[in-house]
Amino acid sequence: MSFKPNGLARAAVRFKPASFAGTFVALMMSALIVAACGVLLETGIRASVPAERYADAQVVAAADQSARVVADTVDGPEETAYPLPDTARVDAGLAAKAAEVPGAATAVPDFTFPVHGGTAAAGGLTGHGWGSHAFTGTKLSKGAAPHPGEVVLDTDAARTARVGVGDTVALETADGPAGFRVSGLAEAGAGDIAGEGTGGAGGTAWFADAEASVLAGHPGKADAVAVVAEDGVDPDALADAVGKALAGTGAQVLTGDDRGEVEDHGLAYAKETLFAVGGSFGGIATLVAVFTASGTVALSVGQRTREFALLRAVGATPRQIRRAVAVEALLVAPLAGLLGCLPGIGLAHWWFGQMRDRGAVPEAVEVHVSGFPLLAAVGVGLLTALGAGWAAGRRPARIRPGQALAEASVERLRPGVVRTVLGLAAVGGGSVLAGVAASAAGSDAANASLGVVMLFMLAVALLGPLLARLCAALFGLLLRGGGASASLAAANSRTNARRLASAITPIVLAMAFASTLVFMHTSESHVASEQLRAGVTADHVVTAPAGLPADAADRAARLPGVDVAVSLLDTQVLVPVRGGGETSLQGTATQGVSGPGAQLAEVQDLDVREGGLERLGPGRIAIDKTLATATDTGLGDKLPLHLPDGTKAAPEVVAVYGRGLGLPAVTMDRASLDGHVTSAFADTLLVSGGEAAPLTALGEVTDASGYALAQNVDREFGAWANYTMAAVLGGFAAVAAVNTLVMTVLDRRRELHTLRLVGSTRRQVLRMLGWESLLVSAAGVALGTAIAMITLTPMMRGLTGEFPHVSPLLYAAFATTAAALILAAVTLPARTALRTRHG
Repeated sequence: MSFKPNGLARAAVRFKPASFAGTFVALMMSALIVAACGVLLETGIRASVPAERYADAQVVAAADQSARVVADTVDGPEETAYPLPDTARVDAGLAAKAAEVPGAATAVPDFTFPVHGGTAAAGGLTGHGWGSHAFTGTKLSKGAAPHPGEVVLDTDAARTARVGVGDTVALETADGPAGFRVSGLAEAGAGDIAGEGTGGAGGTAWFADAEASVLAGHPGKADAVAVVAEDGVDPDALADAVGKALAGTGAQVLTGDDRGEVEDHGLAYAKETLFAVGGSFGGIATLVAVFTASGTVALSVGQRTREFALLRAVGATPRQIRRAVAVEALLVAPLAGLLGCLPGIGLAHWWFGQMRDRGAVPEAVEVHVSGFPLLAAVGVGLLTALGAGWAAGRRPARIRPGQALAEASVERLRPGVVRTVLGLAAVGGGSVLAGVAASAAGSDAANASLGVVMLFMLAVALLGPLLARLCAALFGLLLRGGGASASLAAANSRTNARRLASAITPIVLAMAFASTLVFMHTSESHVASEQLRAGVTADHVVTAPAGLPADAADRAARLPGVDVAVSLLDTQVLVPVRGGGETSLQGTATQGVSGPGAQLAEVQDLDVREGGLERLGPGRIAIDKTLATATDTGLGDKLPLHLPDGTKAAPEVVAVYGRGLGLPAVTMDRASLDGHVTSAFADTLLVSGGEAAPLTALGEVTDASGYALAQNVDREFGAWANYTMAAVLGGFAAVAAVNTLVMTVLDRRRELHTLRLVGSTRRQVLRMLGWESLLVSAAGVALGTAIAMITLTPMMRGLTGEFPHVSPLLYAAFATTAAALILAAVTLPARTALRTRHG
């Protein structure tokens, strides 16, 4: 088929500007959404951070910072990497092997760890091995390099601690508290300044390399090995040589920006976040965009059924009609797509900036914009316009001219057989998946529920005319008592079900997706808050930004009136869970307990369902019931997992509890985490009995309710992410609904003028349109709410064990906004149309 513009296409665009303006807006908004999500997806794929601490170390050898799962697929084994919660380390002795490689000037084992400095700094110190000065630029300003038992302090830390060269300073590391002789003072180099951030923002301390790994809590292990090249040596050639020397050790040899990922573990999580927004959410957003844009294109073509019938009657062939529709799409879609890409890029930059401001993306990561996502956005719009136009114009182009004229005068009562069958199949599939979600738990329930909402939305798009006719009949019964205008609105809606369906579908989309995303978060937050408040039974909760002293629990226990004091180290472990028939590693919140499980039960009520916390200890853990279901693990079973640094373990499950959403889902003894985390200092101290005042020497003191409030604040990013996605999808669908309604009203100008000619007043016509807008909003809100609840109920039952928590105010805001937008979209263009004279 030739796509060269013909007279029919040019005339249609020229003489039906309102219809094509609506199509243009729909395709432009579609391109906006696809472009924004595509830019974020590409940014996630290409994200990198330049090396800062290792900027002058041309080659870095480090452990793989991911845990990997290999799954069998139809294409063969497929490996998936999951970022580790903490740093995986390498043998510090590898530095000696790397230093012997030709072209290597030196190779240094690098250590970074938090240090508590007494009065040195309220926020603590960051500890390093002195050998790192070879690549960080740090230089002594006074004194000498440290030997075992000695330390070099930066000048600011020494001034704060009021110590000088030769004095002794009390410091606390993972190896315990000790006195260190100050052997020298130094000015931190660019690499050390960039490397701060392990809880030691108050200054830097350098220790002898021989004891640094012990002080860090990982004897014999280094965070990485930094290799400095001799002058003139090519970094890639040196990397190849180091790789051969370290073959079989498990170390990865990195150069360029890959070195930055070793020092900034936030990059891996940023990639996951960007991929989730740009890929997973982008896929849903693209489907929604295709739904709404294709509906608008179909409406635009459908509004010209009479014109197509007349063209057939005067001799136009089916080929000419199909060609005209295709060329119309080519005339509108590319320009709409290109114009939509510009605000799409702006939306992507704003969205990315918001994530970076909230700490989800490292500051050094930049937005990547190339032609690929923009071409995809234009292509999706073009294919949508061609497909929807072909589907809508297929029947008027195929049937006989006389039949086309008859159908153009009166709307067909029955939708197509294929469309009806597909719609019923979507309803059946959604119902089956809803049942699967109701019987599943955890990620299986969430994955199945996503399919539920998508299938029911497809069903609404396919069965729209039938649903619209049903809604018109039901609401028509209520409108009978509203006078002549209301009765006329009901009759109009029943007669023009296809037109009504095109207006209802975007409202259903907006309501279903916005309600699902927002109320999914409110439901989880509601349950988590209740569990947290009920779970913390301690009288006092002590926290400190840089971590609590190692002996905080013992010091608190000795205070007058204190019954029990238990410190908790908060971290994550990776647990293999089954979902969708595949195994994935799930980052799971974990608390390491300083004392016996019986003491924990006195300050924290985990709602133990099976077993008991008394057996908690080395090789024995307690887990939440939802995690137990997701991992198919029960009391007495071994749970394979990855500790924070990637070390594999398989502890025995000795208790299963019910408050793992508000509290950590894994509870284990503190000693089992020693050597597997960067910070050796506990995050929280729970105290039962005693007074709050004496505890202030350990950190900030609050009660259980204050602690619960602070924890809820930490969930703000999740809430913001869900609300933003809901706003993007809901806003897009709302604009599509307004656009569709404006197109519909402007196309009805002849009908509105006819009503004026037969004696209706302007006010009566506007009242009729107001009743129609009420019907559209009520039907859209009702159907959208039904889909959201069908989706949310099994999802929340699987994730939280409770029914969805729907905020009445939020729900009312959604419904009121939908009704107000529809009323404005109907009445404003109607007032404009009615200002013109009729006669």
